[in-house]
Amino acid sequence: MEGMEQWKDQLEQLKIQLEPWKIQLEQWLHQAIEYLDQIPPIQLYAAIAVLFISTLLLFSIRLFKRTKSNTIVLTGLSGSGKTVLFYVLRDGSSHQGTVTSMEPNEGTFVLNSESNKKGKIKSVHLVDVPGHSRLRPKLDEFLPQAAGIVFVVDAVEFLPSCPSVSEYLYDILTKASVVKKKIPVLICCNKSDKVTAHTKEFIRKQIEKEMYDHYEKLRASRSAISAADISNDFTLGVSGEVFSFTQCRNAVTVADASGLKGEVAQVEQFIREHVKP
Repeated sequence: MEGMEQWKDQLEQLKIQLEPWKIQLEQWLHQAIEYLDQIPPIQLYAAIAVLFISTLLLFSIRLFKRTKSNTIVLTGLSGSGKTVLFYVLRDGSSHQGTVTSMEPNEGTFVLNSESNKKGKIKSVHLVDVPGHSRLRPKLDEFLPQAAGIVFVVDAVEFLPSCPSVSEYLYDILTKASVVKKKIPVLICCNKSDKVTAHTKEFIRKQIEKEMYDHYEKLRASRSAISAADISNDFTLGVSGEVFSFTQCRNAVTVADASGLKGEVAQVEQFIREHVKP
């Protein structure tokens, strides 16, 4: 009983201490009501609307920043060196990529060249999609989330594969999932360190020429297209003009690389341009 009496005394003392704060809050509330009564209703509604819109805009910006994709898709014909590039970008080692992959390799990691950097560095979700023609439909699973596409070309064996390279790249560049989001594409000329490798300028011009010369053939042969893309039929180029990548709705650039020698700086630069902290 004595403990209960002490507790009641302490509660009474607390009430006495809080009484000035209660009075002050009531005064502030009364002043606020008087102030609001003096504001014309139109101005009050306008202020509430501005506050609501500002809050909604801020929320939308924060939501957009949180959901911005960090996915980069590696694709191209089989044997072009995609898997080598995947492992070089991930851990600087290329030996694990010497076997042609039949399933997508994917992982989320900090680029190997940035592993020792200080400060805020955003991880990259890198996906290596197999280049075999029967496995290309898997590409459609990753394109909707892609922030960028690295299309890998074998710069040594380019000429014999030019028609197939151009056809596959045409298919990608005309997909609705790529066109509507304007997903940037980097044509990565791999094995550029070899003496017999073709230059990136030559490769770019030959692909553009192949797409122009065989436009109808390429358009008719898009077999790996989804139902959603069929209802949104996009084409490349401008009627009556020689085709150039500058006519694409999305940015298409060309770069050199050598996966086996670890020379991937231009690829890393492309990734960082589109996957930012």
